Amino acid sequence: MDLADGNLRSPLLPQPKNSGAGPQKLCIDDMLQKYCGEFGRWQLKHFVLTSLAWALEAFHTMVMIFADREPGWRCVGGGCSGGSGGGVCGLEPGSWEWVGGLGSSTVAEWGLVCEDKYKVGLVQSLFFGGCMIGAGIFGHLSDSFLGRKGSLTVVCILNAVFGILTAFAPDYWTYALLRLLTGFSTGGVGLCAFVLATEPVGPSKRGIAGMSTFYFFSTGIALLSAIAYLFKSWRSLYVATSIPSLLFLFVIVPFVSESPRWFLIRGKPNEALKIMREIAKYNGRSLPDNVMLALDEETKEPTNGEQKKGENEAKQAISGSLIDVVRSRLMRVRLFLSVAINFLCSVVYYGLSLNVVNLGTNLYLNVFLNSVAEMPAFLLTAILLDRFGRKPLAIGTLWFSGFFCVLGCLVGGDGPWKVVRMVCGILGIFGMAGTYNLLFIYTVELFPTVVRNAALGCASQAAQMGAIFTPFVVVLGGRLPFAVFGVCGVVGGLLAFCLPETLNKPLYDTMGGMEGGENAFGPLLV
Repeated sequence: MDLADGNLRSPLLPQPKNSGAGPQKLCIDDMLQKYCGEFGRWQLKHFVLTSLAWALEAFHTMVMIFADREPGWRCVGGGCSGGSGGGVCGLEPGSWEWVGGLGSSTVAEWGLVCEDKYKVGLVQSLFFGGCMIGAGIFGHLSDSFLGRKGSLTVVCILNAVFGILTAFAPDYWTYALLRLLTGFSTGGVGLCAFVLATEPVGPSKRGIAGMSTFYFFSTGIALLSAIAYLFKSWRSLYVATSIPSLLFLFVIVPFVSESPRWFLIRGKPNEALKIMREIAKYNGRSLPDNVMLALDEETKEPTNGEQKKGENEAKQAISGSLIDVVRSRLMRVRLFLSVAINFLCSVVYYGLSLNVVNLGTNLYLNVFLNSVAEMPAFLLTAILLDRFGRKPLAIGTLWFSGFFCVLGCLVGGDGPWKVVRMVCGILGIFGMAGTYNLLFIYTVELFPTVVRNAALGCASQAAQMGAIFTPFVVVLGGRLPFAVFGVCGVVGGLLAFCLPETLNKPLYDTMGGMEGGENAFGPLLV
């Protein structure tokens, strides 16, 4: 009898242990680490497809280098010796002509030289002004009802439409308006693509993945050089650089998934869990049936073994805005520092880029080499990112660039010192390219999902404001631009001292989750 009872009880011994266990609450980071894989085949495919949008941003941003260039000119008759300083100002009409014809650039077609030369810089400033506005608006829309994928789709449609319309601009002011509108849509491309590509990646792989997105931007600039070499007319060039946006919409976007983090904060845990199961299956893993997704602050709540009915059903959407960021002391300080550092970094990066363009070498080859030269900086920062952390690397790259800019200010600009100044500029942009790359992943990790794109959009707006300001610094000439760039690099490094380290910390979903987690980690600012 006892033996029989023992035989009956034996197979039932494990049963009570499991029967009372309810669904296991996991945040997305924990689920990626335990079950789905942090960077498997699914994330690799999704990362590459989404990051291709960066090449589109490079096309629409850097096309102005070729479309708005001042082409060479040649004499065609008498009265061609009255120009001052080798320029066309003061020459008699009809005594000279543009090499390549009037259609070679906007400068040639609309005569943007001499007293109208400022109009070239005005178009550039309008484009970056549009980027600044678009970054803020689409940053908010991608956090709210449009989502990451929806916002990326909209900006690509607008880019294609405005880019093609620019090719048919009948006059300068229509052209300027269309460049402003193109900048508006372009401002949302990079931030939407970046967040969409990195949010499904696990915490230990997110840094390297985020740093790698900028290879696509540099590759886009290199491809643009080849496209511009083939399409010498500025109108055909705008068409050629806008068609890839249409191809991206019809060929790439259908295979891109919405961010599961966005679904979760919008009160759609079932849709988020469906994507997580897809990630696990594609990576050759399996997701247990008894797991459920929860916001990071919900996973910290005590459990009593009893689950409420419908706990995994749709919940009320959680939303946030910049107003919520400003109300929080922790978020407010981080936002101010991120905005200031991005502004200073942009002034140095675009300023040094414009100085390199003015070297007077082959334009197509020069732009190609500049894009290739940035790639070692991306590789170096990606290698060192998880070894030294975000904060030390940000300080180091900012000060590295600032040091060589200050050195470029101290040396002369004549004779062999011109070469030294050129090398200082190259090393300065090398360091700042690494900083620019790093700031994206750093900013993403400094803010929770509910306001991440809004904060990133705000930082991007600051960067665009720096780009608008840059031409006014460059035209000063001499040693002063290098002095300004050097000060910006040094001050940016000092501000980075006030930011916390985010290496190996969770990617929080909500404001409360981040504030609670940061308090658990220690001081808010280190």
